[in-house]
Amino acid sequence: MSMRATVKSVLGEKNVRVLRRLKRRLSAQPAKPAKPTGLDAISGDLNKLAQHFKTDKWGIHRYTQHYQRHLGHLKNDSFNLLEIGIGGYNRPGQGGASLRMWKQFFPKAQIFGMDIQDKSFVDEDRITTFIGDQSDPSSLNAVVDKIGELDVIIDDGSHRSPHVLTTFATLFPRLKDGGIYIVEDTQSSYWPEWQGSEDLDAAHTSMGMLKRLVDGLNYEEFVVENYQPTYTDLNIVGVHFYHNLVIIEKGRNAEGSNKRSALKQRYAKS
Repeated sequence: MSMRATVKSVLGEKNVRVLRRLKRRLSAQPAKPAKPTGLDAISGDLNKLAQHFKTDKWGIHRYTQHYQRHLGHLKNDSFNLLEIGIGGYNRPGQGGASLRMWKQFFPKAQIFGMDIQDKSFVDEDRITTFIGDQSDPSSLNAVVDKIGELDVIIDDGSHRSPHVLTTFATLFPRLKDGGIYIVEDTQSSYWPEWQGSEDLDAAHTSMGMLKRLVDGLNYEEFVVENYQPTYTDLNIVGVHFYHNLVIIEKGRNAEGSNKRSALKQRYAKS
């Protein structure tokens, strides 16, 4: 008796048919995907991507660990990211490292860069560059008009306080609700040679402006009579300070206050 006939006689015709169907199902299952290699193997780690693309966001600085935390939720989303300052200054063929890093980390995002120099050599699928001057509101608005809705804005431009303030005042209102606004290299705020100031309370520096945003988070607690909240008071829900890096979360800031119950004597007459 053959092996097949022996198995059939032991198991029975019905069980043999069941085994055949199971065998067909198992043979139809796709093979396990191979482990990713090359760039795909590190595409979820911004620190490693920064090193691969040779951007100073990791190494000279330690920014990508914070980017991983604050932007990781967008990993597989379709959205628009604009970075001001592409790098390389006026050196031909230099720059674009961080734009390439963002493209690899966000596989569905559109990555845009703006620089005062022509960096069009960086352009490729999902990376688009523009020439623009961050000290000029009309130039900034013209670039955003071409892009449309912005979910993430990164200021890695000149790092001069007047430029940082102009860029924030112009572009933050154009950031999507729920978006993220980032200012890099805030150390220049303390350097008079870079249009900063040795005065830690100087109002005209980028850090002076950014520190005021923290008070604005709590505008509902102010006891100043007839205080009128600013646009940033009403539209910032989080400000995160790191070494030379500030990350701002946009959203509706109107949680309310318990100041009238806590300060009953002050508000008894009102």
